[in-house]
Amino acid sequence: MAARSTSFRLGDEARRRLHERANREGISATALLERLIIEGVDTLDHSGIVYRGPGHDRRAALAGGPDVWEIVARLRELEGSEEERIAVLASETDLHPRQLRAALEFAARHPTEVEHRIVRNERAIAESREAAEQRRALLA
Repeated sequence: MAARSTSFRLGDEARRRLHERANREGISATALLERLIIEGVDTLDHSGIVYRGPGHDRRAALAGGPDVWEIVARLRELEGSEEERIAVLASETDLHPRQLRAALEFAARHPTEVEHRIVRNERAIAESREAAEQRRALLA
């Protein structure tokens, strides 16, 4: 979607803090404000979801828990209905089924973002296995 100009009036304190943070991250105040709006709306819409990670690699996660993509990836590995999978994962972890449902709901609303993380992780695992195999072959 194309960017459109929008005008906001910010108080002095909000403007100061926005610019200080943007400077620390080495990004524009506009880029930081856009990220904060998107993440803020997501956290309002999805109770229990937070964002973490560096500015260039932010990811949705459960507050005090794993990343959303990790939960979805594990649920995919399990068998059964959605509720059966949630029950199994809850029994494997200290996560409440309500938290798992919140992560799943977030993922359903943001499938591209979550799928990208899962694919990226699968690629990293494959590359790591290939490198390990190459090391074994060198030592054979």
